[in-house]
Amino acid sequence: MEVFKIEGGTRLKGEVIPQGAKNEALQILCAVLLTTEKVTINNIPDIIDINKLITLLGNLGVKIEKLGHGSYTFQCDEVNVGYLETEAFKKEGGALRGSIMIVGPLLARFGKGYIPKPGGDKIGRRRLDTHFEGFINLGAKFRYNKEDHFYGVEAPDGLIGADMLLDEASVTGTANIVMAAVLAKGRTTVYNAACEPYLQQLCKMLNSMGAKITGVGSNLLTIEGVEKLGGCEHRILPDMIEIGSWIGLAAMTRSEITIKNVSWENLGVIPSVFRKLGITLEKRGDDIYIPEHKDGYEVKTDIDGSILTIADAPWPGFTPDLLSIVLVVATQAKGDVLIHQKMFESRLFFVDKLIDMGAKIMLCDPHRAVVIGHDFKSTLKATTMSSPDIRAGISLLIAALSAKGTSTIQNIEQIDRGYERIDERLRAIGAKIVREKQ
Repeated sequence: MEVFKIEGGTRLKGEVIPQGAKNEALQILCAVLLTTEKVTINNIPDIIDINKLITLLGNLGVKIEKLGHGSYTFQCDEVNVGYLETEAFKKEGGALRGSIMIVGPLLARFGKGYIPKPGGDKIGRRRLDTHFEGFINLGAKFRYNKEDHFYGVEAPDGLIGADMLLDEASVTGTANIVMAAVLAKGRTTVYNAACEPYLQQLCKMLNSMGAKITGVGSNLLTIEGVEKLGGCEHRILPDMIEIGSWIGLAAMTRSEITIKNVSWENLGVIPSVFRKLGITLEKRGDDIYIPEHKDGYEVKTDIDGSILTIADAPWPGFTPDLLSIVLVVATQAKGDVLIHQKMFESRLFFVDKLIDMGAKIMLCDPHRAVVIGHDFKSTLKATTMSSPDIRAGISLLIAALSAKGTSTIQNIEQIDRGYERIDERLRAIGAKIVREKQ
């Protein structure tokens, strides 16, 4: 087992380049299963979850060639669908949440798709109903084995387009349904579809392969089914969650950092939410410049003077993946913030670790926490802690970098699942962090 040892209290300085977006890559990699032709994908992040999915695709018979850092070609002309019913697949697929998105492409192309109950972060129940109800609407038959938690959908005669209203704007659910519908017979409409940039990227990629998807960027997608898709080349966007993490790190450590090539047009409300916390962000071309916050940062109240509330919402609302970052940044702000995590009931439970470090946080219930900022008058104190999930892990890492003393973070595989070589990249801008075996 590996741990991070972090000596906090050091101000950092330099430039960082965000990795490719994890959540986009999970969708895009599954989409290669829709064609027999070569697909080239660039800017793939080198992180545990993505590498697990690439390995899974290889075990399915996908021909994979690495062209360079972050660049691969995939060719799915000899897919072994039988692998889906093996014990090896049950173990492999169950270890990765994103594996659910292979079902739509496999169902569309081969008439069947199976998946064990996916794992991933322990942040509360993450329902799969939207995915399977969408497949059923397209004409698939659903079955579930309760003994080994194994899901299956089958459509031996092919899928048929349908009109559907999703019960929630699920990003992975929308992606899965769209990938199934592109090869269905006739027209499919998906209302209450997710419309975040990574879903838009998937639709643009599919269209470049020959799909006919309109309404991209809205919550109403129309898909005219086609007989087959061709190859393409696609570049993954920079990871908005990692960009938000670097912003939070810069503020908490009062460091001067430039985040390069962030794709501003795809950041949505993220910059404005950090500005509400009093953080100065400058747009310099396609970069974000965060100056050294020598005098700290002051939270803006609502226009009527009420306490600032930051809540997650479906895109174009604020992404739930950054609420953990916002919460830790608020611990050193001047002012108070109410954090409202609506989507997952266990995501705020890591605050006990911040309280142990001296943060003033009141957990109201599983979904809400009030943070009383220190205004840097009292620094956080170093401690030993364990990372419960990807986003909480990076939040604790940010807290440790700002704290006085040397902290130890255990279970850092959770951080490695979502952040590429984070310790090396932090050391490059002056952080005192080492990876040790324990």
